[in-house]
Amino acid sequence: MVRVISEESGAADTATGAEALKRSFREHPAGVSLITAHTPAGPVGLTASSVASVGIDPPAISFSVTRATGSAGGILNAETYLVHLLDARHADLAQSFAISGSERFTAEQGWEALPTGEPHLPGARAALRCRTMHSLAVGSSVIVVAEVLDAVFGESAAPLVYVDRKFHTLT
Repeated sequence: MVRVISEESGAADTATGAEALKRSFREHPAGVSLITAHTPAGPVGLTASSVASVGIDPPAISFSVTRATGSAGGILNAETYLVHLLDARHADLAQSFAISGSERFTAEQGWEALPTGEPHLPGARAALRCRTMHSLAVGSSVIVVAEVLDAVFGESAAPLVYVDRKFHTLT
């Protein structure tokens, strides 16, 4: 159970289960990433706010996806994929890839393919080329631990964060 005390009234507010988790993390800022892969059906991608560094020996990150179908299923089944660390220049792109059925991988978005086949956004400050080391199903979600094989770096810009179901920039 999560107990929230309002500063204004001093009254306690409680929540349990999924609602407690959603309310707790709604105002907890998270970095924004775009995960892309090449599949036999074409490129797939999704926006993720769960990417985290795990360790450096071996170099590894983690992320989670909901439902192992669609874009998430394509990424989970791909041999390798790219985890683009986004910045303020990419808020519209992050929003587009967060909405199922929206425009993705258009010429206007500036996509290119790496020699290894993964869809790459050249404007991203970093794109980590990864392969899955471990995955763990947790209800309808999957937690992935991925080995970082190499990275492609672009220019840095102001960070992009996800807070209260919206994308924000930090200056």
